[in-house]
Amino acid sequence: MKPTLIYQEFEALAEQLGIRLILDKGNFEGGFCKIENEKIIVLNKNKPIEQRVKQLSIAFSTLDTSQIFIKPFLRQIITPNHH
Repeated sequence: MKPTLIYQEFEALAEQLGIRLILDKGNFEGGFCKIENEKIIVLNKNKPIEQRVKQLSIAFSTLDTSQIFIKPFLRQIITPNHH
């Protein structure tokens, strides 16, 4: 599956979970954080789409997604403990 389609699925999943995605430029990798009560995943806009997808999979692997439906191909990408 194309990285852009996987990325779009992650965007939809983030929306479903109430997580804000922030795309920005800079010298950073990105990842999940919580500021006050807001859940945020920061992604580096300068990185290739494949790397942003990897960052999303790592971020989602740290969350408890066991109680929600996630498409099987996406769940395979979100593998725990691949940090």
